[in-house]
Amino acid sequence: MPIPRPLDGRVLLLTGAGGDIGRAMAAAFAFAGAKLAACDLDPDRAEVAAAIAREAGGEAIALALDVTRSESCAAAVKATVKAFGGLSVLVNNAAAFTVRGTVVDLPEEEWHRQMAVNLTGPFLMGKHAIPAIRDTGGGVVVNIASQLGHVGQEGLAAYAAGKAAIHNLTRVMAIDHAKDHIRVVSLSPGAIEGARVRSRFPDDEAMHAYNDRRHVLGRMGRPEEIASAALFLASDAASFMTGADLLVDGGYTAW
Repeated sequence: MPIPRPLDGRVLLLTGAGGDIGRAMAAAFAFAGAKLAACDLDPDRAEVAAAIAREAGGEAIALALDVTRSESCAAAVKATVKAFGGLSVLVNNAAAFTVRGTVVDLPEEEWHRQMAVNLTGPFLMGKHAIPAIRDTGGGVVVNIASQLGHVGQEGLAAYAAGKAAIHNLTRVMAIDHAKDHIRVVSLSPGAIEGARVRSRFPDDEAMHAYNDRRHVLGRMGRPEEIASAALFLASDAASFMTGADLLVDGGYTAW
């Protein structure tokens, strides 16, 4: 008999699927048996993630999605339900490119842009996805936060504030929707090797010199490590976990 996979029969909508962590998640979720809607602001990046999911043995569609627009979020949920017959899991992974700045230096439009993607995005996706998950009989929402929602770092006023807000949004969503048989959890990665972090440094040596020493394990994380944690949270292995944050930060917050 075939061995059942953790997400067999589940339909999963993943935002921010085109990034390094998103692509790793797409592969992990598909390998675990999920039917995947790979969503990204860039439709070409969404298709790459969907192709990765198919290569991992899963069914997948690619959807263009702007998480800052309610009508776009609603359309993505509708397309997912139409393609697969329902929705079981929402993973809010979309994140704005981080422009550094203090509250004095950061342009107001940059504050609003980061908040629109990092905080309003999960709100809007929850607004439209939770009724669909409820109609399926329940499921899971995983909000990707950050270790910087727990601690501060210089020059990241908007990013750190938005990620801290995600932690409490997660708690309130968990309370509000437990009656709908929906678990809501957050996942807080440390610094992860990939294009997003690499873009802030002149080269890999500078990236590692800055980031490695900030983690107790002496290194940055890998996208696959975050994907494994997200798979755990989305699966029944975490069935008694809701309203909580899972830190996968290499000891960043332990100092």
